[in-house]
Amino acid sequence: METKTTNQLKEKYQKIGQDLDVHLEGLLYSKPITYWDYIHTDSLLNLQLPRTTLPDEMVFIMYHQINELLFKMILGEIEQIATTENVDAVMFSSKLMRISRYFDMLTSSFSIMKDGMHVEQYNKFRTALTPASGFQSAQYRKIEFASTELINLIDKRFRETIDRNSSYENAFEHLYWQAAGKDYKTGKKSYTLTVFEEKYKEEFIRFTQFYNTHNLWTKFKSLPQVEKENKDLIKAMRHYDYTVNIKWVMAHYNTANHYLNIGGKTTEATGGSEWVKYMHPKYQKRIFFPDLWTEKELQDWGTMV
Repeated sequence: METKTTNQLKEKYQKIGQDLDVHLEGLLYSKPITYWDYIHTDSLLNLQLPRTTLPDEMVFIMYHQINELLFKMILGEIEQIATTENVDAVMFSSKLMRISRYFDMLTSSFSIMKDGMHVEQYNKFRTALTPASGFQSAQYRKIEFASTELINLIDKRFRETIDRNSSYENAFEHLYWQAAGKDYKTGKKSYTLTVFEEKYKEEFIRFTQFYNTHNLWTKFKSLPQVEKENKDLIKAMRHYDYTVNIKWVMAHYNTANHYLNIGGKTTEATGGSEWVKYMHPKYQKRIFFPDLWTEKELQDWGTMV
């Protein structure tokens, strides 16, 4: 006797030219799924490969791996907005608040880094990490590309002189995080920046070609006027901008300051960057949605923590 479910299954497999009976027969031999097989627990717990014998290095590695997983979740939410043709204020707001909650988690989790490792241990094992740097997180760079127009990611020193119709290549050379590894007087790039570009530059340019017209800011500006005036959506946009570009950045900055600014002496980051000016939002004024802030708020950006 066929049930509603079997009829739906038959219809599903007929649409892709498959025989339902073959798939049902396969179930006779398949094993029940387990938590550890589904999550791939064994693989996950064997991804930590410390370079030293100092136990707190494991905290450092796992913390950053968790960050990368959250970045992947964030990119998945942004992609849903980007690829939805007729996104409305309700969906937009819902997705943005999901993303903000992920960043709230990232922000609060910095206490694990700040208070979860011995300073002495960190300053020993960090030497084994040279020349790797946190700015080499490709997923975080993609989050920025997918959130706003490239002009808003240009180094503040050059933003006024960059043509908005400039090539991706030219814009790329003036992105704010280039300052973490480039001498602008000579144009010479650090090894850390050079290898990062060798691995990801072409991928970034392909990524930005799509998100140039599908980033969150452009999608917002393309909404019907009534949707753009939705108070919940504007609140969600501002919350996301503030959470990413002030709260999360400052939590990162304060953690770096805890380990690298000891006794009044500022230590260079592992990648060799001038991290104080590179990281602090008041210097770069990275703002995803500038038109949603007042002139006073824009001027005080990075000081209104």
